[in-house]
Parts: sequence; C-alpha cells; structure tokens
Amino acid sequence: MTDRHDNPTSGFTGFRTRLVAAVAAWAVLVAAVLVAVPLAFADRLPDPLATHWGTSGRPDGSMPFAAMVLLAVVWAVVAVICLGVAARGATLVRRVARAWFCAGIAWAGGFMITAQAVTITANLDRGDWTRAAGLSWQVVVVVAAPVAFGALGWLAGRRGPDVSTPPPAVGPLIDLEPGKRPVWVSTTAAPWAAWLALVAVAAAVVVAGVALSGRFPGGWGAVTALALVGLIGTVLSSVSVRVVPEALTVSVGPLRWPSRRVPIERVERAWVEERYPAQVGGWGYRGLPGRATIMIRGGECLVVRYTSGGELGITVDDAAAGAALVNALVARRRASTER
Repeated sequence: MTDRHDNPTSGFTGFRTRLVAAVAAWAVLVAAVLVAVPLAFADRLPDPLATHWGTSGRPDGSMPFAAMVLLAVVWAVVAVICLGVAARGATLVRRVARAWFCAGIAWAGGFMITAQAVTITANLDRGDWTRAAGLSWQVVVVVAAPVAFGALGWLAGRRGPDVSTPPPAVGPLIDLEPGKRPVWVSTTAAPWAAWLALVAVAAAVVVAGVALSGRFPGGWGAVTALALVGLIGTVLSSVSVRVVPEALTVSVGPLRWPSRRVPIERVERAWVEERYPAQVGGWGYRGLPGRATIMIRGGECLVVRYTSGGELGITVDDAAAGAALVNALVARRRASTER
C-alpha cells in the first residue's frame, strides 16, 4: 500500500475538484451572458453591427449580428481548454501557477463580456451600423474591466494548498575517467516559435511593401511590431546547453545568442524536474535572476542550484545526462579542493 505522503499532490485532489467546478461555473456564466444579452436586444440592434472604431472614435468596421453570438463558440473553446488544464493536478498544484491560470481565464471572460457590452451599447437603437455611437472613455473600460476581473481571478487562485515537490537529496551522478575532458551538449527546438517567427517576418515584409507603395502610410508601426514578434519567436525557437569541466553555458536561438555562462564552482548540484509554462508564468525567460526558468516547451528540465541558493531551470532534452555530468564535475571539484 502506498502512503499518501509519498505523493505530494495527493492532498490537492479534493481542492482540484472544487477548482474544476469553479472554472466550469465561470465558463457557463460567461457563455450565458455572451448568448443571452445579444438575443435580448436583437430587435433594437442593426444588422450588421458596428464592431470596430477608428482612432477618431467613429465606427469604421462591421460584422453580422450572428457574429456576436459566435463569440460564445470562441469562449467555449477557451473554456474547454481551461477545464482540461484545471483537471490536471500536476500543473496547478503550485499556488503561483494556479493564480496565473485563474487570472488568465478571468481576464479572458471579462474581456469578452466587456467588449460585447460596449459594442451593444454603441449600436443600441441605431438604424444602421454607420450611425453607431462613437467611443472615447469606453476604451478605458474595455481595458480596465478585464484587468479587474483578472485581479479577482488572481486572488481566487491564491487560495488553497501550495504543493511543492522538494528536489532529490542526491542528483544523478556518473563516473569520470581520469585524464578525460567530458563534454555534454543538448539542444531542444520549439517548432511553434520558429513558425511564429517565420509568419511574423513574412507578414512584416508584406506590410512594408504595401507601406512603401503608399497604400498603407501608417503601416510602419505594424512592421515594427511584427518584426519584434519575429525576433522573439526566433530567440525562443531553440535552447542549447553545453557542460564542460569549467562551466555550464546556456544559449538560445539559432545563432546561440544571447548566452549565459555559469562557472561550475558556482553550482551546488543539479537534478531533473518536470516544469510547465503554467507553473512558471508562461514561455521564454520566466522568473527573476537567481530563480528562473528558460521555458520553450513543457516537460523535462535540467535544474541547477547555485551555491548562493538560487536556481536556473532549462527545458532541454536528455536532462538526466546533463545533471549527472554537472554533479560529477561538482563532486570532482570539491574533492580536489579538500585535498
């Protein structure tokens, strides 16, 4: 028989049931609002509806009335994904991951409800979408209200247990042959980031061409934004870790830059740990210096603890071999220092 204390997430089971129920209730509430409100005012709304306003505050784009109800379909997809995440105790056992998760779903639902409310109010009793009311202070509401929902979600997610799995007392270790210079290199790729970078750069080139032709004079802002997305996607497309007797070096992107070098004398030990974006706050370099994770895909991570007490986690393949070599190099250095 397995003692429940052998599984650190066993005490989270009951709370997870309540969490799933709360997420389901929020999902149903938002879906009900997204469907019921447009139908309740259908006879007072034009078809199509004004759904986009320019910088002047006047409507400059429209969508069919049915598109308002279709927002519920989009929300349903988001809700199903969130329910699946909530049902996985391994992802949300940590309080910080749960807080971010609850903040995200609360923000998404709040944004859809607020955007719909502002849109319906602007179109109410207007015979044609071109005569919809202009927007000014309402933009602040569309931004601020979802943030408030997200803050409430964050506070709700902070409730409940905070289950942490302590690192192994002794990490993996391998024997080093005298006189040999061991080297371990591993690279992990993130195809989603590479495709994101490719699409963003291609879109930037197209928009730049249109802007140069004079048909989109304000397009250079979009070019800058797309180029930035392409750069971020390129950096996140891969991560490489190299371990030699002197140091552990972490490099990102196809050019292996930027990189970070951690001398072996600064390392206390290493181990392998499962980490996911929801646990660390998303993709990329997450956390603060001294306790951070380089996250480009969920799952196996090489985690290194510094002698100062900080930690660095890297999502990389064959992390067990890297941890074993780091521990062996640390042990050899300690042995040579104690002589």
